[in-house]
Amino acid sequence: MKSGSPPLVAEETSGAEDKPKNTIVIRTKNKLILTENIEEGIIINKMNQMKSRPKSIGNYTAFALTAALLSCGNTETNVQGNHEVAVNLYTVESKQMTQPVYASGLLFSETEAVLSFKIGGIIQEIFVKEGDSVKKGQLLARLDLTEINAQVVQAQNGVGKAERDLSRITNLYADSVATLENLQDLTTVLNVAKEGLRIAEFNQRFAEIRAVSNGSIVKKMKNRGELVAPGMPIFFMNDTGDDQWKLQVGIADKDWVRLKEGDKASLLFDAYPETEFEGSVIRMATGADPTNGSYQVEIQVDPKGNKFAPGLFAETKIIPSQSETYKVIPVEALVEGSGTKGFVFAMNGKDSIKKIPIEVAFLLDNKIAIKNGLENIQHVISAGSGYLTEYSTVKVVDERGNVSGGL
Repeated sequence: MKSGSPPLVAEETSGAEDKPKNTIVIRTKNKLILTENIEEGIIINKMNQMKSRPKSIGNYTAFALTAALLSCGNTETNVQGNHEVAVNLYTVESKQMTQPVYASGLLFSETEAVLSFKIGGIIQEIFVKEGDSVKKGQLLARLDLTEINAQVVQAQNGVGKAERDLSRITNLYADSVATLENLQDLTTVLNVAKEGLRIAEFNQRFAEIRAVSNGSIVKKMKNRGELVAPGMPIFFMNDTGDDQWKLQVGIADKDWVRLKEGDKASLLFDAYPETEFEGSVIRMATGADPTNGSYQVEIQVDPKGNKFAPGLFAETKIIPSQSETYKVIPVEALVEGSGTKGFVFAMNGKDSIKKIPIEVAFLLDNKIAIKNGLENIQHVISAGSGYLTEYSTVKVVDERGNVSGGL
């Protein structure tokens, strides 16, 4: 034993007349201490040993040792410290709340178009490039019209010849030289020629590509001089009107049943991290996506004058129109949690507490909506709950630090 450390002596006292039976004697430097509890005697002795050590280390070590020894005390009695933990109480509220639906997705334009030529041919001119803004009806590209114009002229000549033939046979039929069958045949030939001319003129009109709406050219797939087949994509464009932008997200079935068209949403884009955009649900899928099992929901987005492009990523919070009543507590009142399960502390008398299990419905900002638990509980411990155990002694203080009575 180190110098200056008073010995701990357990003396036989069963025969002494001046001490109770089974009493432990603690010899210190200045006095004798009698106790019937060996744990208490050990603690007293150790505390006296600490007095001879440097304060910077001794105080901390004594505290740790005392706590360790107390935790190993009598199994029939929980030996606690005599300090109190100051706590604040929070009044449990009942509120009508809506559990938001969180999702993410990509932006797209309602009017997206793949533009192509109706007929095949050689591209004569392309008047726009990728990224250009265009107006509805603007000429974007045109085929070489040499062959197409020749087909129109050929069809026009066919119609002229059919009209002359029909005129002659009509006169002959009036003179009873031609038969009714001859007249009907030439009438049919004229009608066929006219339809052929209409087809040629239609192809001539669609030998060029014009913008179907105000928008922008997202991608140009072909260049001048290339030979293209009918229907081959030449441009991909989208409508850039403020009412054309949509966000498509996938949600779970349990969230899908809580939503309906018209529900409001707020959106945050990675491209605009400081701006919150508004939107509303305009379309909900009636069946699950077979590839991932989610339900697709479309949200119309107000760009607020900002520049949008297809493919922008956004996160959204959709607020269902239907609300429910929940008990609400602050986040700091939760002391333990796993999944949706957790615990809070509440008062159990003036200065004692009890631990109560809860089931969390959802978190909203700095509040917790409780699904189950807290029945008949009016107050929970908020500030100070992280320092508590079930055996702690507490004193309730208000926000100004004034002591108030426990509940």
